[in-house]
Amino acid sequence: MRGRGCPCVRRGRRPSRYFVIDREYYYAVFFNAEGAENAETEEMGKELNQITETIIGAAMAVHRALGPGLLESAYEACLVHELAQRGIKVERQKAMPVKYAGVNLDCGYRLDLLVEECVPVELKAVDRIERIHEVQLLSYLRLSGCEVGLLINFNVRVLKDGIRRVVNHFEE
Repeated sequence: MRGRGCPCVRRGRRPSRYFVIDREYYYAVFFNAEGAENAETEEMGKELNQITETIIGAAMAVHRALGPGLLESAYEACLVHELAQRGIKVERQKAMPVKYAGVNLDCGYRLDLLVEECVPVELKAVDRIERIHEVQLLSYLRLSGCEVGLLINFNVRVLKDGIRRVVNHFEE
């Protein structure tokens, strides 16, 4: 996607929302019809960034203490404890119902963590993050209505290499 530009720009239209991909992190800059930044969206984005930074900091503390090689459930328990120590509200193994024909159906989907009721966190302890893991988190974002989620793989030497920040709801 880098270098080709937004599809709307290639067709001669200005996008309502534009995003830039930088390595594994996704940053969003939102514009209103006049081209000025939307203050409400910017404030919400700052809050989400602050929450994700706190989650990443807590995950790094857990990884620094335990290192790679443990089960996902061990990292989950330790991360929940670390976030609680930092005063962050976190729900563990939150059920995600599928809404179909106006009815919520329990299909067995579970978020590993839901932080501050707005950031789903999917934890892994695998050799490498595959595309299916990112799609899984994106599905959770769509089901929950959240805009930003984190995919964290603890089975890496340097945790920075195991973190993906995924953003949902980009309009073109």
